[in-house]
Amino acid sequence: MTTIPVHDKQGKAVDKINISDVIEQKEESKATFACALRVLRQNWRQGTVACKTRGEVAFSNRKPWKQKGTGRARVSSLRSPLWRKGGVIFGPQPRVRRLDMNVKQRRIVLNNLLFSMLKNDAIRCLDVVEMKKPSTKEARNVLNINALHDKKVLMFLPFHDEISAATFRNMPNVNILMFDEPNAYDLCNSDCWVFLKKDVELFKEMIARWN
Repeated sequence: MTTIPVHDKQGKAVDKINISDVIEQKEESKATFACALRVLRQNWRQGTVACKTRGEVAFSNRKPWKQKGTGRARVSSLRSPLWRKGGVIFGPQPRVRRLDMNVKQRRIVLNNLLFSMLKNDAIRCLDVVEMKKPSTKEARNVLNINALHDKKVLMFLPFHDEISAATFRNMPNVNILMFDEPNAYDLCNSDCWVFLKKDVELFKEMIARWN
């Protein structure tokens, strides 16, 4: 199936968008998909967690008592990791670990996700009236009419469409993604993909890059 249904403001399928001339299905690769998710999650990590070593703790470096003759264990410093408020042995330090993935592999993953959603009839184009000001009430009505109120919806919008973004961003089950920032994690972490009829050409341009 390489067609996407177009639903009007009443929730009825009134037309279809053919994308067979834009993209061709590639062979599915589960290993590449798993690799793509690992790369994304790893590269999104900040790597800023840190512990202070004995050389960084704000304590005096004096010797608490002399080395011999007290009957107590020898101690070199108040900053010893063995003492309360001392430094940490082998604690985490700030670091950046980046993984790379080539463009061909990314395209395979996005292509597989697209055709998986098409197979499950989980991509919809909504033909709704363009609003002059944001309205969360209108967004709720659109989702209810199209039976999307109880599904995790990924909505594609152009960067300049601030009214539509402000309209749908308050809906807890809607995740907004711009056409120039698709990624495997967000695409697979949704039940349905949605875009507006006025943005059909932008959607086609986006998926054409997944060939």
